[in-house]
Amino acid sequence: MSLKGIKVLLVDDERRFVETLAERLSMRGLAPRVAHDGQQALKAVTMPTDVIVLDLRMPGMDGFEVLRSVKQNNPKVQVIILTGHGGDGEEEMAYRMGACDFLKKPIDIDDLLQSIRLACTQQFKSDVFH
Repeated sequence: MSLKGIKVLLVDDERRFVETLAERLSMRGLAPRVAHDGQQALKAVTMPTDVIVLDLRMPGMDGFEVLRSVKQNNPKVQVIILTGHGGDGEEEMAYRMGACDFLKKPIDIDDLLQSIRLACTQQFKSDVFH
């Protein structure tokens, strides 16, 4: 499956990390948009979005709050959690709230691309929690 045309939103308060990630995804055929906090993410998701790659720990509105809002208002948008923090409890909660994958930083770019592909074909790891 080609990645071209997939509308990806990257959400992370670590600006250098998220800008570098956006650049690396761009080199592989995506054109991701970036939000640096939960409020920006919720505004950005009003534009067509297929997949959100979402950090959990952000100041103000955390990733769980963003996930909850996205799933209530845009249930077809797939959410991949990408975090440097979080264990099994956070992973299970994210899946139960509707995330389709839970990845940890640092991430191999090919693993993230595979997760995005799977999200777009709706083949989720989260199915074991439903």
